Amino acid sequence: MRWITSEDVPRSGELRVPAGTIFTPSARELAEARAIRIIELREGQAPPATPPQRIVALGADHGGFRLKEMLKPLLAALGLEVRDAGVFDEKPADYPDIAQKVAELVAHGGAGRGVIIDGAGIGSSIAANKVAGIRAALCYDRASARNSREHNDSNVLTLGARLLTASQAEDVLRTWLDTPFAGGRHAARVEKIAKIERQYAAAPAPAPAPAEKAQATPQDSALPASAASIASLIDHTMLRPEATRADIVKLCGEARQYSFATVCVNPYWVPLAASELAGTAVKVCTVAGFPLGATSTEAKVAEAAAALRAGAREIDMVINVGALRSGDPDTVKLDIQAVTRVCHDAGAIVKVILETALLDDAQKITACGLAKAAGADFVKTSTGFGPAGATVQDVVLMRHAVGPRMGVKAAGGIRTLDDFRAMVAAGANRVGASASVKIVEAARGGVTGPAQATGLPHK
Repeated sequence: MRWITSEDVPRSGELRVPAGTIFTPSARELAEARAIRIIELREGQAPPATPPQRIVALGADHGGFRLKEMLKPLLAALGLEVRDAGVFDEKPADYPDIAQKVAELVAHGGAGRGVIIDGAGIGSSIAANKVAGIRAALCYDRASARNSREHNDSNVLTLGARLLTASQAEDVLRTWLDTPFAGGRHAARVEKIAKIERQYAAAPAPAPAPAEKAQATPQDSALPASAASIASLIDHTMLRPEATRADIVKLCGEARQYSFATVCVNPYWVPLAASELAGTAVKVCTVAGFPLGATSTEAKVAEAAAALRAGAREIDMVINVGALRSGDPDTVKLDIQAVTRVCHDAGAIVKVILETALLDDAQKITACGLAKAAGADFVKTSTGFGPAGATVQDVVLMRHAVGPRMGVKAAGGIRTLDDFRAMVAAGANRVGASASVKIVEAARGGVTGPAQATGLPHK
């Protein structure tokens, strides 16, 4: 008997499955939302669906056609399915067209990685990198292939057919496929690349009239100036337990429109959010051990791993607050370390929620030190479900404790543009908010009032 999960549901068209296949509720909902035609086939008619991570989109222009055909047997021998984006003969073709087809297959989730071949590999790399979410790398030997994966998390490889022999191309391709992303400090740098992409994907904010310009203070000069740069620092959040499918779809639509850094949703909604945001630079963030942090380390690791498989790229985990308050720092550090390891293995970012309202200043400093020592990428103030949210004083304390290189996320009760600016000025380089749209619209000169109350604390 075969199960179909939301990861198996295509974005459009039809899904052929063996008779008797069972759909999970989320997969059934997603298939209905996408108007997927489900076709049940008799036993032996339908081969098992290949997961995207085992699919390689492969394309070439006329100059790379022969090398493309030579590399197909290697991909098959490695157990990978090939989605051939053309060309299918040596008639003249334009490499940007092929590069776009391959890049979109990867960006939209139809393939885990892509390979594009032209005469030199340069033009295809440039073209592919115009597609949101693509990190295409031109590689010419094993070292460059390894570096592009370990340091840059490249998801598209471009090759120059005139620069490599078939044997050399096979070595480069095999190395690129076999090398995992190293995560750690490299994850923060890849995130900066994504921020640049989001910044230039958004329309620039109009410049204020000369009469409206105010004298900038030294502190003001460090703050994000445009609505786009403000949006790029925000995790657009919906963690209410009563949130519906329509709420999550709306959240993702807003994230696409404003180019927020991520959407932050509960784990159940990760597959839907990943589907809605496929092909954009907006990442999916979710939570582990949320909101109490009192689950076992094994449970947090399993929760994070499942979310990563479903498409999450950032995990906000809650520390074991009780262990910290009991004077057991080793347990807290090992807890963070275990979740960080599984996230970094998948190329994902980890933010460690301290729940600062439950800690004194000494405990906050200790928690920051433990998160940093465990290799986490960010420390974060609050869940939004505790007795209080982020404060300027806590953000200043946390920034001082972790230093300038580690991330600090402020979350909980951030409802206005003034709140946002105060947190960034205090040292936050990420902000979690459910009032994100109002904050950005205020930066554009729209409404500046507080967000509507939702009955639950804002993250």
